[in-house]
This record gives sequence, C-alpha cells and structure tokens, in this order.
Amino acid sequence: MANTKKQIALQPAYVLHGKPYRDTSLLLEIFTPDHGRIGLIARGVRSSKPRMRGLLQPFRPLLVSWYSKGDLGTLTGVEENGAIACLMGRTLMSGFYLNELLLRLLHRHDPHPALFHSYDIALRKIALRDDLALQQALRIFEKELLQEIGYGLILDHDVVTDQPVAAEGMYRYHMEKGPERIALANIVNTLGMVLHGHTLLGLAHNELHDVINLHEAKQLLRKMLAVHLGQQPLRSREFYGEMLVGVSA
Repeated sequence: MANTKKQIALQPAYVLHGKPYRDTSLLLEIFTPDHGRIGLIARGVRSSKPRMRGLLQPFRPLLVSWYSKGDLGTLTGVEENGAIACLMGRTLMSGFYLNELLLRLLHRHDPHPALFHSYDIALRKIALRDDLALQQALRIFEKELLQEIGYGLILDHDVVTDQPVAAEGMYRYHMEKGPERIALANIVNTLGMVLHGHTLLGLAHNELHDVINLHEAKQLLRKMLAVHLGQQPLRSREFYGEMLVGVSA
C-alpha cells in the first residue's frame, strides 16, 4: 500500500477478532464492505474508553472510522449500526466459525461487498436459533465465500456431457472439476463424493430444505474449504475464548 495517510469515516463493519495490544489497547481484525478485512489498533480502549470497548464485540453491526498509513490502521471512532446478533451455545460457535473462515481465507484490503452482505444475512439467520435455518445459513455462506475468493462450485451442469443437472440423477463430484452423472448401478463402486442432483440444484439456488440436501451439501463444501484452508485445523472454540479475553481485558 502507498504511504499516503488515508482517513475513512463511518464504514459499516463487524469485529472478527481482537486481542490485547501493549498495555491499554486492542488489536482488531475488522470486516468491512468497501475495504475488506483490515487490521486496526484501538488505542486506550482497555483503560480509559469503556464505552468504545463495549461496542467492539463480534456480531455487532458497527459504523467504524479510522486512519491508516500502511497495512495497519488506527481506530478513531465507532458507533452502533443496529442490534447485535444474540448468539449463544451452538449458534455462538457457528458465528465464530464464520469469523474464522473470513480471517483464514480473505486477504487484507480486498473488498467483498457482496460477501459482507452474505455475512450479515447469515448472522441474522443463525440468531433465530432454529437448527434448519442455522444449517442453511452456514452452507449458503460457505458456498458464497468460495465464489468470492475465486473457487465457485459448478452446480448446474455435468462437466463431462455439459447436460443440465437432473434433480433425479446421481453425480460424482470431482473436486477439481465438478459433477459427473453416474449410473445407479455404479454407485457402490464409485470413488469420491456422490450427491443427488437435487442437492446440487438446491445448493445452486440456496434452497436446501431436507436432511439429505443439507448433509450432502455440508460434506461437499467442507471438502472444498479444506483444500484452501490447508492442514491447519479450524480452532473456533479457542478463537472464541481469545476474543472474550481480548474484549474484556
């Protein structure tokens, strides 16, 4: 980045992660629509700015102001921008799972306005505390995240014959290519991931409504994400504990 000092005012944002920085400050990872993932220092919030520290919580929609000169910026202001998503237990872990995916897979200063909108929608659905809505929200966000980072799934056609995916068909999904229809008689001897056509179409149209669709979509998306996450495992539970220490310290 250029060394010119930039000032940004009232940008919609979510806190993805925070940890203590020096004696009185926090080092934050923030997700914004127009500036992507950014790192900010919140100076003095652990000693003399309790109100600001209270706002800097994950899953709270914010308006954030900062200035930057280089890769790391300095927080200058923060305001509420709506109600915080009330997450607890399993829904809280799901929220931190989304945050960890963004931290691991997004580059700093790479804008993703559509993904920011998807994240906001996912949090609101997870907060409903309905298991079906939670599973749908996670799968749709995972799919849209892969799309945004340049690894979108082929879901609508057979990559061998170029024929449209048939809801009643069965497909082997080649991780590096896409779906190939297979005969029912060959399913037992087929290596790799096998999915129903209606799962592929449901995922394509964000319409995952039954247990089979959700289970198959989860397996497919987790395998695709694993390719890009590498060997380091996700650590959302530890991540959650670190965030609590960072915000309350």
